[in-house]
Amino acid sequence: MDLNFTPADLAFRDEVRDFVANHLPADIRHKVLNGLILTSSDYVRWQKILHEKGWGGASWKKEFGGPGWTPVQQYIFEEECAAAGAPRAIPFGLKMVAPVIMQFGSPVQQERFLPKILSADEWWCQGYSEPGAGSDLASLKTRAVREGDHYVVNGQKTWTTQGQYADWIFCLVRTDPEVKPQQGISFLLIDMKTPGITVRPIITMDGAHEVNEVWFEDVKVPIENLVGEENKGWTYAKFLLGHERTNIAGIGIAKRELARLKRIAALEQKHGKPLIKDPYFAARIAQIEIDLTALEITNLRVLSAEAERRAPGPEASILKIKGTEIQQAITEALVQAVGPYALPLRRTAMEAGYQGDPVGPFYATPLVANYLNMRKLSIYGGSNEIQKNIISQMILGL
Repeated sequence: MDLNFTPADLAFRDEVRDFVANHLPADIRHKVLNGLILTSSDYVRWQKILHEKGWGGASWKKEFGGPGWTPVQQYIFEEECAAAGAPRAIPFGLKMVAPVIMQFGSPVQQERFLPKILSADEWWCQGYSEPGAGSDLASLKTRAVREGDHYVVNGQKTWTTQGQYADWIFCLVRTDPEVKPQQGISFLLIDMKTPGITVRPIITMDGAHEVNEVWFEDVKVPIENLVGEENKGWTYAKFLLGHERTNIAGIGIAKRELARLKRIAALEQKHGKPLIKDPYFAARIAQIEIDLTALEITNLRVLSAEAERRAPGPEASILKIKGTEIQQAITEALVQAVGPYALPLRRTAMEAGYQGDPVGPFYATPLVANYLNMRKLSIYGGSNEIQKNIISQMILGL
Protein backbone atom coordinates (compact mmCIF):
# COMPACT_ATOMS: atom_id res chain seq x y z
CA MET A 1 0.00 0.00 0.00
CA ASP A 2 1.60 3.25 -1.20
CA LEU A 3 0.52 6.25 0.87
CA ASN A 4 2.66 8.78 -1.00
CA PHE A 5 1.18 11.20 -3.51
CA THR A 6 2.07 10.53 -7.14
CA PRO A 7 3.48 13.26 -9.40
CA ALA A 8 -0.01 13.57 -10.90
CA ASP A 9 -1.48 14.04 -7.41
CA LEU A 10 1.07 16.75 -6.63
CA ALA A 11 0.29 18.53 -9.89
CA PHE A 12 -3.42 18.36 -9.03
CA ARG A 13 -2.68 19.82 -5.58
CA ASP A 14 -0.91 22.78 -7.19
CA GLU A 15 -3.88 23.33 -9.52
CA VAL A 16 -6.34 23.34 -6.62
CA ARG A 17 -4.12 25.56 -4.50
CA ASP A 18 -3.82 28.11 -7.32
CA PHE A 19 -7.55 28.12 -8.04
CA VAL A 20 -8.57 28.59 -4.40
CA ALA A 21 -5.99 31.33 -3.90
CA ASN A 22 -7.39 33.28 -6.85
CA HIS A 23 -11.13 32.63 -6.53
CA LEU A 24 -11.98 32.34 -2.84
CA PRO A 25 -13.59 35.70 -1.88
CA ALA A 26 -11.41 37.61 0.58
CA ASP A 27 -14.27 38.36 2.96
CA ILE A 28 -15.16 34.68 3.27
CA ARG A 29 -11.51 33.73 3.78
CA HIS A 30 -11.23 36.33 6.54
CA LYS A 31 -14.28 34.96 8.35
CA VAL A 32 -13.14 31.34 8.20
CA LEU A 33 -9.55 31.95 9.25
CA ASN A 34 -10.62 34.11 12.18
CA GLY A 35 -13.53 31.99 13.41
CA LEU A 36 -16.17 34.60 12.56
CA ILE A 37 -19.81 33.84 11.81
CA LEU A 38 -20.57 32.65 8.28
CA THR A 39 -23.95 33.43 6.75
CA SER A 40 -25.88 31.00 4.57
CA SER A 41 -25.11 33.24 1.58
CA ASP A 42 -21.37 32.77 2.21
CA TYR A 43 -21.71 29.02 1.81
CA VAL A 44 -23.90 29.38 -1.26
CA ARG A 45 -21.56 31.90 -2.90
CA TRP A 46 -18.53 29.63 -2.56
CA GLN A 47 -20.46 26.57 -3.74
CA LYS A 48 -21.58 28.42 -6.87
CA ILE A 49 -17.97 29.41 -7.60
CA LEU A 50 -16.92 25.78 -7.35
CA HIS A 51 -19.90 24.67 -9.43
CA GLU A 52 -19.00 27.09 -12.22
CA LYS A 53 -15.51 25.56 -12.26
CA GLY A 54 -16.97 22.05 -12.40
CA TRP A 55 -15.76 21.23 -8.90
CA GLY A 56 -19.06 21.55 -7.05
CA GLY A 57 -19.31 17.89 -6.07
CA ALA A 58 -15.82 16.68 -5.20
CA SER A 59 -16.97 13.10 -4.60
CA TRP A 60 -19.51 12.96 -7.45
CA LYS A 61 -19.12 10.84 -10.56
CA LYS A 62 -19.05 12.55 -13.95
CA GLU A 63 -22.37 10.99 -14.92
CA PHE A 64 -24.05 13.07 -12.19
CA GLY A 65 -22.19 16.31 -12.92
CA GLY A 66 -19.15 15.82 -10.71
CA PRO A 67 -15.47 15.98 -11.68
CA GLY A 68 -15.00 12.22 -11.32
CA TRP A 69 -12.01 12.60 -9.01
CA THR A 70 -10.25 9.72 -7.32
CA PRO A 71 -10.58 9.44 -3.52
CA VAL A 72 -7.05 10.83 -3.19
CA GLN A 73 -7.92 13.85 -5.32
CA GLN A 74 -11.00 14.45 -3.19
CA TYR A 75 -8.81 14.38 -0.09
CA ILE A 76 -6.30 16.81 -1.59
CA PHE A 77 -9.07 19.17 -2.68
CA GLU A 78 -10.68 19.30 0.76
CA GLU A 79 -7.34 19.71 2.52
CA GLU A 80 -6.29 22.60 0.28
CA CYS A 81 -9.68 24.31 0.66
CA ALA A 82 -9.50 24.02 4.45
CA ALA A 83 -5.94 25.33 4.62
CA ALA A 84 -6.84 28.34 2.46
CA GLY A 85 -9.84 29.32 4.59
CA ALA A 86 -12.67 28.10 2.38
CA PRO A 87 -15.99 27.22 4.05
CA ARG A 88 -16.64 23.56 4.60
CA ALA A 89 -19.16 22.24 2.09
CA ILE A 90 -22.62 21.96 3.62
CA PRO A 91 -22.76 18.17 3.76
CA PHE A 92 -26.50 17.45 3.94
CA GLY A 93 -27.09 17.83 0.22
CA LEU A 94 -23.69 17.24 -1.36
CA LYS A 95 -22.31 14.45 0.81
CA MET A 96 -25.30 12.81 2.44
CA VAL A 97 -28.58 12.76 0.55
CA ALA A 98 -26.98 13.06 -2.90
CA PRO A 99 -25.05 9.75 -2.62
CA VAL A 100 -28.29 8.07 -1.47
CA ILE A 101 -30.20 9.44 -4.46
CA MET A 102 -27.38 8.40 -6.79
CA GLN A 103 -27.30 4.88 -5.40
CA PHE A 104 -30.95 4.15 -4.63
CA GLY A 105 -33.04 6.95 -6.17
CA SER A 106 -35.04 6.73 -9.39
CA PRO A 107 -33.81 8.39 -12.61
CA VAL A 108 -36.58 10.97 -12.15
CA GLN A 109 -35.35 11.79 -8.64
CA GLN A 110 -31.76 12.00 -9.85
CA GLU A 111 -32.71 14.41 -12.61
CA ARG A 112 -34.92 16.50 -10.33
CA PHE A 113 -32.71 16.87 -7.26
CA LEU A 114 -29.03 16.37 -8.08
CA PRO A 115 -28.45 19.42 -10.35
CA LYS A 116 -29.96 21.82 -7.81
CA ILE A 117 -27.90 20.33 -4.99
CA LEU A 118 -24.76 20.80 -7.06
CA SER A 119 -25.57 24.41 -7.96
CA ALA A 120 -26.66 25.30 -4.39
CA ASP A 121 -30.07 26.34 -5.68
CA GLU A 122 -31.67 24.12 -3.03
CA TRP A 123 -30.54 23.72 0.57
CA TRP A 124 -31.06 20.40 2.38
CA CYS A 125 -31.29 19.36 6.01
CA GLN A 126 -31.43 16.00 7.76
CA GLY A 127 -34.44 14.50 9.53
CA TYR A 128 -33.03 11.59 11.51
CA SER A 129 -32.87 12.22 15.28
CA GLU A 130 -35.99 12.50 17.42
CA PRO A 131 -36.57 13.04 21.13
CA GLY A 132 -35.75 9.60 22.49
CA ALA A 133 -34.35 8.35 19.18
CA GLY A 134 -30.83 9.65 18.69
CA SER A 135 -28.16 7.00 19.16
CA ASP A 136 -30.97 4.44 19.12
CA LEU A 137 -32.21 5.73 15.79
CA ALA A 138 -34.22 2.59 15.00
CA SER A 139 -36.70 3.55 17.72
CA LEU A 140 -37.90 6.61 15.77
CA LYS A 141 -41.64 7.30 15.92
CA THR A 142 -42.36 9.84 13.15
CA ARG A 143 -45.09 8.09 11.20
CA ALA A 144 -45.91 8.11 7.48
CA VAL A 145 -49.21 6.55 6.45
CA ARG A 146 -49.93 5.81 2.79
CA GLU A 147 -53.15 7.42 1.53
CA GLY A 148 -53.65 7.06 -2.20
CA ASP A 149 -50.91 8.85 -4.11
CA HIS A 150 -49.22 10.39 -1.06
CA TYR A 151 -48.01 9.75 2.48
CA VAL A 152 -49.32 11.65 5.51
CA VAL A 153 -46.48 12.38 7.91
CA ASN A 154 -46.85 13.18 11.61
CA GLY A 155 -44.13 13.48 14.21
CA GLN A 156 -41.08 15.45 15.30
CA LYS A 157 -37.40 15.64 14.40
CA THR A 158 -34.78 17.38 16.50
CA TRP A 159 -31.18 18.67 16.27
CA THR A 160 -31.94 19.55 12.64
CA THR A 161 -28.84 21.48 11.66
CA GLN A 162 -29.51 24.61 9.59
CA GLY A 163 -33.10 23.57 9.05
CA GLN A 164 -34.07 27.25 9.16
CA TYR A 165 -32.45 27.67 5.73
CA ALA A 166 -33.54 24.40 4.18
CA ASP A 167 -35.69 24.00 1.09
CA TRP A 168 -35.88 20.22 1.52
CA ILE A 169 -35.42 17.66 4.28
CA PHE A 170 -34.56 13.98 3.87
CA CYS A 171 -36.44 12.07 6.52
CA LEU A 172 -36.55 8.65 8.11
CA VAL A 173 -40.17 7.76 8.86
CA ARG A 174 -41.94 4.69 10.17
CA THR A 175 -44.19 3.16 7.54
CA ASP A 176 -44.80 -0.23 9.22
CA PRO A 177 -45.12 -0.29 13.03
CA GLU A 178 -45.85 -4.02 13.17
CA VAL A 179 -42.41 -5.37 12.16
CA LYS A 180 -38.98 -5.19 13.79
CA PRO A 181 -37.91 -1.53 14.21
CA GLN A 182 -35.25 -1.51 11.49
CA GLN A 183 -37.56 -3.22 8.98
CA GLY A 184 -40.41 -0.70 9.10
CA ILE A 185 -38.56 2.50 8.18
CA SER A 186 -38.70 4.41 4.88
CA PHE A 187 -36.66 7.27 3.40
CA LEU A 188 -38.68 10.29 2.24
CA LEU A 189 -37.73 13.55 0.54
CA ILE A 190 -39.96 16.34 1.88
CA ASP A 191 -40.40 19.89 0.63
CA MET A 192 -40.00 22.20 3.65
CA LYS A 193 -42.66 24.55 2.22
CA THR A 194 -45.32 21.86 2.55
CA PRO A 195 -48.22 22.92 4.82
CA GLY A 196 -48.00 21.40 8.28
CA ILE A 197 -44.23 21.79 8.79
CA THR A 198 -43.07 23.99 11.66
CA VAL A 199 -39.41 24.82 12.38
CA ARG A 200 -38.53 25.96 15.90
CA PRO A 201 -35.02 27.11 16.88
CA ILE A 202 -32.85 25.47 19.52
CA ILE A 203 -30.27 27.90 20.88
CA THR A 204 -27.05 26.10 21.77
CA MET A 205 -24.54 26.79 24.56
CA ASP A 206 -22.55 29.14 22.36
CA GLY A 207 -25.63 31.28 21.78
CA ALA A 208 -26.04 30.20 18.17
CA HIS A 209 -29.14 29.25 16.23
CA GLU A 210 -27.62 26.35 14.37
CA VAL A 211 -30.02 23.52 15.17
CA ASN A 212 -33.80 23.21 15.26
CA GLU A 213 -36.72 20.99 16.02
CA VAL A 214 -39.03 20.27 13.09
CA TRP A 215 -42.69 19.33 13.58
CA PHE A 216 -44.82 17.49 11.02
CA GLU A 217 -48.59 17.73 11.32
CA ASP A 218 -50.56 15.94 8.59
CA VAL A 219 -47.86 16.74 6.04
CA LYS A 220 -48.68 15.32 2.60
CA VAL A 221 -45.71 13.89 0.70
CA PRO A 222 -46.12 12.54 -2.86
CA ILE A 223 -45.26 8.84 -3.16
CA GLU A 224 -42.75 9.70 -5.88
CA ASN A 225 -40.64 11.26 -3.10
CA LEU A 226 -40.02 7.84 -1.58
CA VAL A 227 -36.40 6.81 -2.16
CA GLY A 228 -36.02 3.17 -3.13
CA GLU A 229 -38.47 0.72 -1.61
CA GLU A 230 -40.90 1.22 1.22
CA ASN A 231 -39.62 -0.17 4.54
CA LYS A 232 -36.04 -0.38 3.22
CA GLY A 233 -35.00 3.00 4.61
CA TRP A 234 -32.71 1.55 7.27
CA THR A 235 -30.42 0.24 4.54
CA TYR A 236 -30.23 3.68 2.96
CA ALA A 237 -29.73 5.32 6.35
CA LYS A 238 -26.70 3.15 7.14
CA PHE A 239 -25.26 3.92 3.71
CA LEU A 240 -25.65 7.64 4.40
CA LEU A 241 -24.17 7.46 7.91
CA GLY A 242 -20.99 5.91 6.54
CA HIS A 243 -20.47 9.05 4.44
CA GLU A 244 -21.29 11.32 7.38
CA ARG A 245 -18.87 9.68 9.81
CA THR A 246 -15.96 9.83 7.41
CA ASN A 247 -16.65 13.53 6.74
CA ILE A 248 -16.75 14.39 10.46
CA ALA A 249 -13.05 13.50 10.79
CA GLY A 250 -12.25 16.93 9.32
CA ILE A 251 -8.50 16.41 8.98
CA GLY A 252 -7.92 19.47 6.80
CA ILE A 253 -9.79 21.71 9.23
CA ALA A 254 -7.93 20.20 12.20
CA LYS A 255 -4.58 20.91 10.52
CA ARG A 256 -5.61 24.52 9.90
CA GLU A 257 -6.75 25.01 13.50
CA LEU A 258 -3.61 23.34 14.85
CA ALA A 259 -1.56 25.89 12.90
CA ARG A 260 -3.65 28.65 14.49
CA LEU A 261 -2.99 27.17 17.93
CA LYS A 262 0.74 27.24 17.27
CA ARG A 263 0.62 30.86 16.12
CA ILE A 264 -1.27 32.00 19.20
CA ALA A 265 0.98 30.01 21.54
CA ALA A 266 4.06 31.62 19.96
CA LEU A 267 2.88 35.21 20.60
CA GLU A 268 4.79 37.32 23.09
CA GLN A 269 3.06 37.66 26.46
CA LYS A 270 2.82 40.84 28.55
CA HIS A 271 4.09 38.91 31.53
CA GLY A 272 6.45 36.06 30.83
CA LYS A 273 7.62 34.09 27.83
CA PRO A 274 5.46 32.79 24.94
CA LEU A 275 3.30 29.85 25.92
CA ILE A 276 4.94 27.62 23.31
CA LYS A 277 8.07 27.68 25.49
CA ASP A 278 6.21 26.16 28.40
CA PRO A 279 7.20 22.46 28.37
CA TYR A 280 3.76 21.24 29.47
CA PHE A 281 1.86 23.21 26.84
CA ALA A 282 4.40 22.41 24.13
CA ALA A 283 3.98 18.71 24.95
CA ARG A 284 0.19 19.06 24.59
CA ILE A 285 0.58 20.58 21.16
CA ALA A 286 3.05 17.87 20.18
CA GLN A 287 0.65 15.12 21.27
CA ILE A 288 -2.20 16.64 19.27
CA GLU A 289 0.05 16.82 16.21
CA ILE A 290 1.16 13.19 16.66
CA ASP A 291 -2.46 12.06 16.93
CA LEU A 292 -3.44 14.11 13.88
CA THR A 293 -0.60 12.65 11.82
CA ALA A 294 -1.66 9.13 12.79
CA LEU A 295 -5.26 9.95 11.87
CA GLU A 296 -4.17 11.33 8.51
CA ILE A 297 -2.27 8.13 7.73
CA THR A 298 -5.33 6.09 8.71
CA ASN A 299 -7.44 8.22 6.41
CA LEU A 300 -4.98 7.70 3.56
CA ARG A 301 -5.22 3.96 4.13
CA VAL A 302 -9.00 4.19 3.81
CA LEU A 303 -8.59 6.20 0.60
CA SER A 304 -6.17 3.59 -0.71
CA ALA A 305 -8.76 0.89 -0.02
CA GLU A 306 -11.42 2.92 -1.83
CA ALA A 307 -9.09 3.37 -4.80
CA GLU A 308 -8.81 -0.43 -4.92
CA ARG A 309 -12.63 -0.58 -4.76
CA ARG A 310 -12.67 -2.09 -1.29
CA ALA A 311 -15.44 -0.58 0.82
CA PRO A 312 -14.23 0.77 4.19
CA GLY A 313 -15.59 -1.07 7.20
CA PRO A 314 -14.99 -0.04 10.81
CA GLU A 315 -12.41 2.49 9.61
CA ALA A 316 -15.22 5.03 9.19
CA SER A 317 -15.99 4.70 12.91
CA ILE A 318 -12.29 5.00 13.81
CA LEU A 319 -12.00 8.20 11.76
CA LYS A 320 -15.13 9.60 13.38
CA ILE A 321 -13.98 8.91 16.95
CA LYS A 322 -10.41 10.11 16.67
CA GLY A 323 -11.22 13.00 14.36
CA THR A 324 -13.75 14.45 16.80
CA GLU A 325 -11.45 13.93 19.79
CA ILE A 326 -8.63 15.80 18.05
CA GLN A 327 -10.85 18.71 17.03
CA GLN A 328 -12.14 18.99 20.58
CA ALA A 329 -8.61 18.87 21.98
CA ILE A 330 -7.54 21.72 19.69
CA THR A 331 -10.45 23.98 20.69
CA GLU A 332 -9.73 23.28 24.37
CA ALA A 333 -6.05 24.13 23.95
CA LEU A 334 -6.93 27.35 22.10
CA VAL A 335 -9.10 28.49 25.00
CA GLN A 336 -6.34 27.74 27.48
CA ALA A 337 -3.80 29.54 25.28
CA VAL A 338 -5.58 32.90 25.64
CA GLY A 339 -6.48 32.49 29.32
CA PRO A 340 -8.95 35.04 30.73
CA TYR A 341 -9.39 36.71 27.33
CA ALA A 342 -11.46 33.69 26.31
CA LEU A 343 -14.04 34.26 29.04
CA PRO A 344 -16.32 36.88 27.41
CA LEU A 345 -18.77 35.28 24.96
CA ARG A 346 -20.28 37.87 22.66
CA ARG A 347 -21.82 36.52 19.49
CA THR A 348 -22.06 40.03 18.07
CA ALA A 349 -18.27 40.31 18.35
CA MET A 350 -17.96 37.31 16.03
CA GLU A 351 -19.75 39.13 13.22
CA ALA A 352 -17.67 40.66 10.45
CA GLY A 353 -17.37 44.42 10.83
CA TYR A 354 -18.13 44.46 14.57
CA GLN A 355 -17.30 47.92 15.95
CA GLY A 356 -18.00 47.42 19.64
CA ASP A 357 -15.54 47.60 22.50
CA PRO A 358 -12.89 44.89 22.17
CA VAL A 359 -12.40 42.51 25.06
CA GLY A 360 -8.88 41.22 24.71
CA PRO A 361 -7.17 40.49 21.39
CA PHE A 362 -9.25 40.00 18.26
CA TYR A 363 -8.13 36.40 17.77
CA ALA A 364 -9.50 35.40 21.19
CA THR A 365 -13.08 36.47 20.44
CA PRO A 366 -14.49 33.26 18.90
CA LEU A 367 -12.54 30.67 20.86
CA VAL A 368 -15.02 29.92 23.65
CA ALA A 369 -17.92 29.75 21.20
CA ASN A 370 -15.96 27.30 19.05
CA TYR A 371 -15.03 25.25 22.12
CA LEU A 372 -18.66 24.98 23.22
CA ASN A 373 -19.89 24.22 19.71
CA MET A 374 -17.37 21.42 19.21
CA ARG A 375 -18.67 19.50 22.23
CA LYS A 376 -21.36 18.14 19.92
CA LEU A 377 -18.93 16.34 17.64
CA SER A 378 -18.63 13.26 19.82
CA ILE A 379 -22.43 12.87 19.79
CA TYR A 380 -23.77 13.55 16.31
CA GLY A 381 -23.30 11.19 13.39
CA GLY A 382 -23.58 8.34 15.88
CA SER A 383 -22.10 8.92 19.33
CA ASN A 384 -18.51 7.87 19.92
CA GLU A 385 -19.71 5.23 22.37
CA ILE A 386 -21.83 3.67 19.63
CA GLN A 387 -18.86 3.80 17.24
CA LYS A 388 -16.75 1.90 19.76
CA ASN A 389 -19.43 -0.78 19.87
CA ILE A 390 -19.32 -1.01 16.07
CA ILE A 391 -15.55 -1.37 16.11
CA SER A 392 -15.63 -4.06 18.80
CA GLN A 393 -18.25 -6.04 16.88
CA MET A 394 -16.66 -5.77 13.46
CA ILE A 395 -12.99 -6.19 14.47
CA LEU A 396 -13.05 -8.15 17.73
CA GLY A 397 -16.31 -10.01 17.17
CA LEU A 398 -17.63 -9.00 20.59
